[in-house]
Amino acid sequence: MKKRNLILKVILPLTAILLIYGVALGEDKIIKMATTTSTQASGLLDVLLPELEKDTGILVKVFAKGTGAAIRDGIDGNVDVIFVHAKEREEKFIKEGYGTKRYAVMHNDFVILGHSDDPAGIRGQSNAAAALAGIAKAEALFISRGDDSGTHTKEQALWQTTGVPLEVRKTEILKKGKKTEICFAFPENSIAWYISIGQGMGKTIMYADEKDAYTLSDRGTYIKYKYGRKESIDLEIMCEGDSFLNNPYGVIPVNPARHPHVKHELAEKFASWLISPKAQSLIANYRLMGNQLFYPDNVTTMGDRLKTARKIQPSVYPPE
Repeated sequence: MKKRNLILKVILPLTAILLIYGVALGEDKIIKMATTTSTQASGLLDVLLPELEKDTGILVKVFAKGTGAAIRDGIDGNVDVIFVHAKEREEKFIKEGYGTKRYAVMHNDFVILGHSDDPAGIRGQSNAAAALAGIAKAEALFISRGDDSGTHTKEQALWQTTGVPLEVRKTEILKKGKKTEICFAFPENSIAWYISIGQGMGKTIMYADEKDAYTLSDRGTYIKYKYGRKESIDLEIMCEGDSFLNNPYGVIPVNPARHPHVKHELAEKFASWLISPKAQSLIANYRLMGNQLFYPDNVTTMGDRLKTARKIQPSVYPPE
């Protein structure tokens, strides 16, 4: 009996220590990521993150929001890594010392959506500026995200190429209970037809669909809402193919020199995994109803790595 009690006295504390240590290890492999709503709304993260965990043990806590808000999270040190789609703003983020390096992960493009009635007569237009100018001339209903996201940034850049007179307004948006002031440009005297709703891509698409309006969307989220849901939307692509509509995505670890508490090594490991052959292949093969949503941007490096992998592990990576 005494021997049994002695064993229990030894084993129970050890078990408790091991459990605590195991939990601590698990928590150490969790990183926080601020990302654009399109990576989540498109369903891509549901494909990538389970495979990341299998390969690396890293768990990612996702905060999906507009690119502007995601970048601000990185600036404030609220997250370990950002995954966004506004390249000029990403480069500024790094130049100002908030991020260490931008990893080019993938791209798709933006499209201008509208109802089949097409009151502005822009269907088949390949010039995005001309399409927006046509919407303004017809004073056809247009729904803007108005949330300082990458899509909203692209929309404003497009309006500035149209020749349509613009006005600039300051407004406050509410994100996670915090008010943030943003400035944005939009057509003058457009109160009757231009509606800024301050929402993510999915909600903007749904609202535009409900109102039979035009909107700007990334192609991936549009495909998800058109073909990947039980209740499809009626919106159709009106304008596509303009090089100005290119939409590259990058991942950037937050700089530990700015925020020493961030899990930089894990963030770097996550970023490196995203441009690995496996992740790039998952991105390339993610489709809905045969439609490709994203295109990998590290294909050259992926090919080089596969060649190297075949030399090192020919049984795992057989020659073509």
